[in-house]
Amino acid sequence: MIKRFRYLMTMIVFLFAIAVGVIHADDIGQNSDKVNGSVSAGVYNRYIFRGYELSSKSIVIQPSITVSYKGFSAIYWGNIDSDEHPTQSFIPDREGKKSFNESDLTISYTYSIDKLSLTVGYIYYGTKYADETEEVFLSSSYDILTKPTLTIYRDISSYPGTYINLSFSHSLPVYRDITLDLAASFGYFKGDNAYWKTYKDSTGDYTGKKYNALHDGKLQAGLSIPIAKTVLVQPVVQYWFPLSGKAKRTVDDHSYNPNGHLDNTWVTGVGITFNF
Repeated sequence: MIKRFRYLMTMIVFLFAIAVGVIHADDIGQNSDKVNGSVSAGVYNRYIFRGYELSSKSIVIQPSITVSYKGFSAIYWGNIDSDEHPTQSFIPDREGKKSFNESDLTISYTYSIDKLSLTVGYIYYGTKYADETEEVFLSSSYDILTKPTLTIYRDISSYPGTYINLSFSHSLPVYRDITLDLAASFGYFKGDNAYWKTYKDSTGDYTGKKYNALHDGKLQAGLSIPIAKTVLVQPVVQYWFPLSGKAKRTVDDHSYNPNGHLDNTWVTGVGITFNF
């Protein structure tokens, strides 16, 4: 735990040092571009990650900080569970108590060509309820009506596997600057090492083939409500669901997937963002 905390803090200090250097260069006229970013926090009834239910019967608070400059971005994201309870995908580190149980760091670079945007990045997952892990990802999006985006994630540390996500989004004007934001996404997952072996009733253990399935789907609707020039409030509702029989399958009351089976789940909440 101490090693993980030191690693995360070192990365955050390093990123802020870069940001300060960039801002200083901007101030003395060496670069006309400006650093921009946001500070935000969301409050939701559940924490769902790629269909996995990582909280239950509690409220979660999710703060984040984003800093961007010339296509480079650094994002810190956290999860605070107000009252941890186990789920089919989650074993609490402090059951029945409040826990700041996840701190993630994402570093990425985006290059745009007309309407096409390509992003490459790295994610560090600092989780208290599971082994910390790391991913690299590659994303491509095209700026047309539904903004289709295809992203490929590859775990390079504790849970080797590949997750592919296809998403769509579109915003509609409602009143003045208020918009209705619609989104949908669909995921596929393929596990690569022994951790991902599936449950077999013949052995009563996770000795089957490695998990490989159409995984999770999400439908989302929300509002973007500007309450000041740089402040945005976003109430949202999400519906998560398994995309295949494998994703929701149980065998003898055990999840076929070693990470837990997926259920049909609703998430509601609101986020507030300050842009700078």
